[in-house]
Amino acid sequence: MNLSTTERSTIRRGAHRARTDRADLHAVLDAGLVCHLGMQVDGSPRVLPTAYGRDGDTLYLHGSTGARSLRAADERPEVCVTVTLVDGIVYARSLFHHSVNYRSAVVHSRARRVTDPDEVWRALRVITEHLAPGSWEHARQPDRKELAATAVVAVDLREASVKVREGGANDDPEDVAAATAWAGVLPLRRSWGEPVPNPDLPPGTEVPSHVRERRWTG
Repeated sequence: MNLSTTERSTIRRGAHRARTDRADLHAVLDAGLVCHLGMQVDGSPRVLPTAYGRDGDTLYLHGSTGARSLRAADERPEVCVTVTLVDGIVYARSLFHHSVNYRSAVVHSRARRVTDPDEVWRALRVITEHLAPGSWEHARQPDRKELAATAVVAVDLREASVKVREGGANDDPEDVAAATAWAGVLPLRRSWGEPVPNPDLPPGTEVPSHVRERRWTG
């Protein structure tokens, strides 16, 4: 299924790097951990980093009910959500052609405050399992008070664009011929470290398998 091709979601600069398959959008969102939510709040632009989770073609975000930016979702404002994954630094023979290998997604939508209790519960599970797989069944689930303090926002993924840069430097022929500098890619590898137990855990508490076996998939 192809991505939308609206005026604001059509990539023009570096159009050859655009991806048109909706599966590419899902892949970028599923590989990231933090998105940036941009909107107008009280007449001023605001961009906030936040965790998220994807359920089909709906992106869920959550935070405190005291957050002005999340309360603004009651008015169904226009928002822009972005996720960027850096895969490497591209070293060129000229500084002008230094670059970054990346995967990025930009979503345009209207934010929707989630009020249905069943959808709130499902959204919180989706967000938890995206950020910390296995935790929903392992840890204590939210109680009534915690749910009342949590705001959940849904963003439709219908209108979105994806852009990817891969490969090495695109140097000018004269710089290649001069051979005065190294060119190539320094890949960025991401991996989880060893789990660090909380100091108030009872001695001998084992690290659960869903934490111990976590692998970075970005």
